[in-house]
Amino acid sequence: MKIGVISLGCAKNLVDTENVLGMLRQSGQDITTSYEEAEAIIINTCGFIESAKTEAINTILDTADLKKKNLKKLIVMGCLAERYKAQLEKEMPEVDRFIAIDEYPHLGTILSQELQVKIADTYGLAPRVLSGKPWMAYLQISDGCDNNCSFCAIPSIRGRLHSIPQEKVLQEAERLASIGVKEITLVAQDCSRYGYDFDHQLHLVELLKALDKVEGIHWIRMLYLYPDEIPEGLFDTIQNSRHILPYFDIPTQSGSDAVLHAMKRKTNRQKILDLTDQIRRQMPNASLRTTLIAGFPGESIADHEETLSMVRHVQFNHLGVFTFSSEEGTAAFDMKDDVSAEEKERRRAEIMAVQEKIAEDRLKITIDHVYEVMIEGRNPLTHMYTGRSYAFAPDGVDGCIMFHSDQPHEAGQFTKVRIKKISGQNLIGEEIKEDCIS
Repeated sequence: MKIGVISLGCAKNLVDTENVLGMLRQSGQDITTSYEEAEAIIINTCGFIESAKTEAINTILDTADLKKKNLKKLIVMGCLAERYKAQLEKEMPEVDRFIAIDEYPHLGTILSQELQVKIADTYGLAPRVLSGKPWMAYLQISDGCDNNCSFCAIPSIRGRLHSIPQEKVLQEAERLASIGVKEITLVAQDCSRYGYDFDHQLHLVELLKALDKVEGIHWIRMLYLYPDEIPEGLFDTIQNSRHILPYFDIPTQSGSDAVLHAMKRKTNRQKILDLTDQIRRQMPNASLRTTLIAGFPGESIADHEETLSMVRHVQFNHLGVFTFSSEEGTAAFDMKDDVSAEEKERRRAEIMAVQEKIAEDRLKITIDHVYEVMIEGRNPLTHMYTGRSYAFAPDGVDGCIMFHSDQPHEAGQFTKVRIKKISGQNLIGEEIKEDCIS
């Protein structure tokens, strides 16, 4: 059967999608990227915030139009299906089956019944199929979350923290290395607390040391380190490692103690400043990324100014801002949403205006410095190669490095580039003549 799969949302969702692809491939199904030809389409949805829900609904409706042509079955899974399954079943009859996250252990059986083809129940057991660039992969180390921030629906969607045993993480890392993956990005809702559900101890450092020994993996980075509980020895481990990158994605959400308290964050402004100051002292070249929420219920102008002050102090390399979205099933849903949409957007824009200048200044510091760059492609118009240094994550948010070369290069190789100038959030440089690292 020709089956198409559409993945929406975060990197953790992408890993789920790749597990579905692995199950389908192992079952001998024909995976197609041509949705016009597909006899069945599976959509893995995000349902985290309002914009993600809107994207998911629009994608479902657009895909359902293909039933007028060749499409026979439309299946929807993921966070949206988990949150609103009963409601969606009533309102979207064009979908043949909604599959909640807690049904994944029986996903093969469910799909076999719906599609009338044999699909093995090997979700998460069959080798997953990488759907992106073959030289990099996301590696999930846990799912769910115990933090229970007042704005976040993840615990109600994904459940409590459940970490993947270290031996399974290592097995997957070794498998990825064996098929040519050079960069792995560890993903979890909160990497900091990896393994806490095993024995109430933090095991991230132990995991990183083991991953650092995996042959073939050249870069290891993490996404989402919560600032409230950084494991002891983490920074020393990164400094002394062969492959772990000094890249810190630390969602701070606000720089105001009052707002952090209302968010039920387990940290405060001073702890955030102390943590980021320590990183800057210990690893001056570290890349810091964060996310913020503008217009949280009760956030005053003074609170907003506190956040701006934090942003100016920390000097994040990369920063994103979401306007507050009131989500069912969260504590914040019952709070008075007293900041207008216009004011939320004004605050978001003001933070980003401050950040744009900071990011530009930090990029200027890189001029005349030489960086190892992972090559990812070549622009057919400019003939410039594009790639990333350790300071740019693979999710397309941070920017890239562009350079000319008179040598042929393959994507996934590494080379050295001296930075010559900046262009927006991107860097332009010249290749340093030496053998590439394959």
